[in-house]
Amino acid sequence: MTTGERMPAVFIGHGTPFNALQDNRFTQAWSVFGRQIPRPRAILAISAHWYIGATAATPMPTPPTVHDFYGFPPEMYQISYPAPGAPALVAALQELVAPVWLQSDTEQWGLDHGTWSVLVHMFPAADIPVVQLSIDGRQPPEYHLELGKRLSPLRDEGVLVMGSGNIVHNLRLMDRRRPGSGPEWAARYDALIQRYVAEGDDEALVQYERHPDSDLAVPTPDHYLPLLYAAGLRRNDDASEVLVDGLDIGCVSMTSIKLG
Repeated sequence: MTTGERMPAVFIGHGTPFNALQDNRFTQAWSVFGRQIPRPRAILAISAHWYIGATAATPMPTPPTVHDFYGFPPEMYQISYPAPGAPALVAALQELVAPVWLQSDTEQWGLDHGTWSVLVHMFPAADIPVVQLSIDGRQPPEYHLELGKRLSPLRDEGVLVMGSGNIVHNLRLMDRRRPGSGPEWAARYDALIQRYVAEGDDEALVQYERHPDSDLAVPTPDHYLPLLYAAGLRRNDDASEVLVDGLDIGCVSMTSIKLG
């Protein structure tokens, strides 16, 4: 890839798949972000929903739209995000993360809703190449922060690297009677992690389980870990900016943060 304009890194709190079809303050913030930044040469998405036992990427020329959910209305399964892939970006990734072995997955996955439910608002034309990177669930938090640091050169190549997850994500406590709101413990944990990001406190971000609210806020690490990739991508001179925040359905933080 040739050198492009330096891109920010971003963490998006993606919420439920329904956000793909909704017009709310969260999706509006994603749309504004997509219009405000330079046009990326490509997008690398790290989604909470490709949480497997390996580090892998999608090298297909045309990655499929993956509907990785069950029991939703039929219109959700009709959504397509037909962005092209970027095989050359996958080859660059393999060099950047070495000696970590990065698997090329040509059959098992594609772009899941952690990626396309955001990109349909950010870049609705689906004309920017997209690669999705898996999260290796066998690895400790430090691994994901370090991998983010190794990906940092992509920003100077015009690649937008996007972590997509949620700081607070506990579907066992979901309450659809609380749209746009949540309990005090969730707001408290979300504010704490926002402060750690603003201060550039990577050690505290990695040790997220030490906070007394973490058992409720992060019962499983899959939705939190994309934030560590964004934190790893940060440069010393990068400011952080909260694009939008707030809680939804009682148990999901929608905080989205730009770095750089």
